[in-house]
Amino acid sequence: MFTIEHTFDATEIVLIDEGSSPLHEDVTIRSYSDYVTVEQFDNHSDQKQKITLSYKQLSDLAASLNLPEGAYQLQSTRNEP
Repeated sequence: MFTIEHTFDATEIVLIDEGSSPLHEDVTIRSYSDYVTVEQFDNHSDQKQKITLSYKQLSDLAASLNLPEGAYQLQSTRNEP
């Protein structure tokens, strides 16, 4: 299950774990104009863990989910300066 909310400066997606136990904490993804953050509460450290990705890194991550083991470099399909 997930939710989507548009705020003034970001789009926020919350991924809610469902199913059999043990369930994981919610994952919050915030998409800003030039980067994306991914946050999840860590029960072991009692702190929220956060990573920041560029849109290029996010694109690489999305592509990697459907590829076999190996090293890859994605080529842009649009005209970039």
